[in-house]
Amino acid sequence: MLIMNTVLLEENLKSFDPAVRRDALEKIVAEHSAGLPVTGTNVNMHFHSFFSYNAEDYSPSQIAWESRKKGLYAAGLCDFDVLDGLEEFVQAGYLLGLRTSVSVETRAYLDEYADVDISSPGEQGVTYIMGAGFARMLKAGTSQAIGLAGYRERARQRNEALINRINSAMSDIAVSYEKDVLPLTPAGAATERHIVKAYINKIKKVFGSPEAITRFLSGLLGKNEDEALVILADMPVLEEAIRSKLVKRGGVGYEQPSRGTFPPVDEFVKWVSSCGAIPMVTWLDGTSKGERDARALLECMSVKGCVALNIIPDRNWRYSDQAKREKMTGNLKAIIEAAGRMNLPVNIGTEMNKLGQLFTDELDCEALSPYKEIFIRGANIMVGHMLLTRFAGFSYVGEKAAAEFNGVKDKNRFFEAAGKMSAMTVDQTKKLEKMGEEKAFAWFCDQVGGI
Repeated sequence: MLIMNTVLLEENLKSFDPAVRRDALEKIVAEHSAGLPVTGTNVNMHFHSFFSYNAEDYSPSQIAWESRKKGLYAAGLCDFDVLDGLEEFVQAGYLLGLRTSVSVETRAYLDEYADVDISSPGEQGVTYIMGAGFARMLKAGTSQAIGLAGYRERARQRNEALINRINSAMSDIAVSYEKDVLPLTPAGAATERHIVKAYINKIKKVFGSPEAITRFLSGLLGKNEDEALVILADMPVLEEAIRSKLVKRGGVGYEQPSRGTFPPVDEFVKWVSSCGAIPMVTWLDGTSKGERDARALLECMSVKGCVALNIIPDRNWRYSDQAKREKMTGNLKAIIEAAGRMNLPVNIGTEMNKLGQLFTDELDCEALSPYKEIFIRGANIMVGHMLLTRFAGFSYVGEKAAAEFNGVKDKNRFFEAAGKMSAMTVDQTKKLEKMGEEKAFAWFCDQVGGI
């Protein structure tokens, strides 16, 4: 009965109603407080939630619960262009005893690499980029909140333009952004993957029978009907096939981005820093011309103010072909070593915005074990920054930290030590809030043995 009740409550964690999610999480914690696993050593600091797109429809609360249930050492939320899940995720972490961090991701334009691919394949000058460790929701009316709203609005404009192009080319499966796409989201922040899902839903609705759907897919995908039937039965494959034909490079709705399509890297970095968060380079896999020289890319982004690196390690080692695996793990080694020479904390995760992605990397596997300490250190720095910024007004990128430390190594050690502390509880956070920033900072210093 207890197991069945938990399954039902976990489904409620997917609800678009925040009150339903909170109630479900509180009941789950009450039922399992004595049986939660001992914290392990795996981390995932890059989960997308349903506030941008999660392939399993996980809310921030469910990500926190699944992370604690699986014994993760730390977990990080990272949504595209929004911070809608910040407070929910942080509070869920306190309730569960889980170390947390919150990031935002977007795409930006890098002038210095305007003639080469970087981390967005086929799109010269375009790079994914992150801000990590947003400690609190941005106050309405501030330049920071206005900046975030701008990124959200630009994403909406790109989405609507994309849908208009697809609808013009394929009127028989035309979708409405307001009626077909936005209802798939809890707070109106849609992504390309929501758009793909809306078109799949429309294809099924318009054509009805499996036979008719298969015939349509056969024509759309350029496959025979037997092949189309196999694709239809495999949702991850179907989603990627439709995405390729409709929205990605070469697809009917695709438009090559230009300098004005995405915000400049410099603008985004400045905005992240103004929020007290950590500007972070994102790295795909080292195969593009822009990523081949790992040190050069990191140095370019460092000059602009990026002080950390995000990696999705799974992209660089899970290959059956031995030669490709060796090449890709070599790329991974190169970027990690380059980051190490520059004292950049390394943030890792699996995203979970595509079906089939792992819930977490297994850091004891042969390919990743050499970097396990680096990855855990990076997670601790992100968690430490989150705590110190939220309760003590002491950001990793702030003026106070710049004045306090002799160099990056000393700063990293301090923030790592704060992140290593036992996960915060609801009671402890209430005490820290009452202390005020100055006393809270002194408390953290006492806990970690000083600066």
